[in-house]
Amino acid sequence: DLAAIIDETLGKGGNVIIPSFAVGRTQELLYFIREMKEQGLVKSAPNFQVVVDSPLAGEATRIFSGDLHGYLDEEAILALKGGALFQFPGLTITESSAESRALNEDKTPRVIISASGMCDAGRIRHHLKHNLWRPECAVVFVGYQAEGSLGRRLLNGVTSVKLFGEEIAVRARIVNFHGLSSHADRDGLLRWIEHFTPQPRQVFVVHGEAEVADLYAATLRQRGLEAHAPNYEEVYDLLSNQMLAPGLPPEKKPATTPGASPAYQRLEEVGRKLMEVIAHNKGGTNKDLGKFADQLRALIEKWDR
Repeated sequence: DLAAIIDETLGKGGNVIIPSFAVGRTQELLYFIREMKEQGLVKSAPNFQVVVDSPLAGEATRIFSGDLHGYLDEEAILALKGGALFQFPGLTITESSAESRALNEDKTPRVIISASGMCDAGRIRHHLKHNLWRPECAVVFVGYQAEGSLGRRLLNGVTSVKLFGEEIAVRARIVNFHGLSSHADRDGLLRWIEHFTPQPRQVFVVHGEAEVADLYAATLRQRGLEAHAPNYEEVYDLLSNQMLAPGLPPEKKPATTPGASPAYQRLEEVGRKLMEVIAHNKGGTNKDLGKFADQLRALIEKWDR
């Protein structure tokens, strides 16, 4: 299926942009692409170029380029026939920012794998800026996209996004490619948690969206485990195994800007906390308040752009 997406996109003269987590997911993709090339699955461009544009992903990939005896079984090493696990003709791993920028000046159709996996930071945002508006291109998501992330907004069908201060139309094909998730499913997680001896005194379900986390905590309780999904700002004493403050339920969690990235939502949260700190300092000395104001003004002047 992935080969078919690459085949169609490159055949139209477009780029395949894959936002990918740098460690694990990128190497898994390279393994599959090596097999595609060996089996000739991409007919429109059999010798297509693949670029890994992430310094961390590049470093992680190179770790697997040495002697893999003791890490792979002998059958896997034999299957590679002396070749590298993630190396193949046409693969480039970029290092510098200049190399990254040059990719968007070269019109050769290629596959670009870049971080971050949810499109909220890193070099992937530059590649989206240069390719989202091109209908011949494809953006292929190969992992979970959290609510509020740019990746989730693209999957939800937004028609434009703002990148680096510019409004970019979304005309590229957006693909949610299932099957590459590294997370265990519901049953896999249940098998894992039920193998602890002794069983945990308390299980906190902190990953996933709120509704699913609550359902999963209820499933654990049905199986005899103490479990719950903590609320925002909940306080828990692990030594006494007691909740000290219940936190805010989802409907009372401070509002954030719709569609904002997790990083921007965190910034909004810090802004609210700043207003609390300002209120706490009411009645302070003129010297201290003036110093506080000067520090804030310096930050404002640095970031008001």
